[in-house]
Amino acid sequence: MTKQDVDIFLHPGDWYFGDKHHKVRTLLGSCVSITLWHPKAKIGGMCHYLLARRTDRRASTLSGRYGDEAMLLMLHEVLNSGLPLQEFHAKLVGGAAVLAGVERDQPHDVPSRNIDMAYQLVKQLGLSVHAEDLGGNSPRLVMFDLATGDVWVKQTQDADMSRISAHHKARTRA
Repeated sequence: MTKQDVDIFLHPGDWYFGDKHHKVRTLLGSCVSITLWHPKAKIGGMCHYLLARRTDRRASTLSGRYGDEAMLLMLHEVLNSGLPLQEFHAKLVGGAAVLAGVERDQPHDVPSRNIDMAYQLVKQLGLSVHAEDLGGNSPRLVMFDLATGDVWVKQTQDADMSRISAHHKARTRA
């Protein structure tokens, strides 16, 4: 990372859209991140959503906490760029079943719902998925380099998310 590069850390519900001088990081459990990147303009974004969709639709503002709304927030930035959406590359990460006792495809299966939403969104928007790392049981540390479009994922076997988060914060301050 050069001195002019900016490192952004996304917390759950955050999203970011920027240029080649940014690296975006996050820590995922059952949450999902979708990255969008334009290879010629070297701009793009990443969201970190907690749930596939909002159950109470009365809210007046969009929230990055929900997959469908996080994508709408990023789409607004894509439209502002003036570049065709279909020229952006999509990558999908996350959706781990980190909580013991939650069975797949059950009503409270948040990871599967989040993964399904990611697939639904990219299909509806006609985006091509260039890479994915979804499911499993391991939390993931994710880093997205907007200069190259590369997404690095490190899976950890430690399902104690608070301990991983504390370790990550300690490392980034050093």
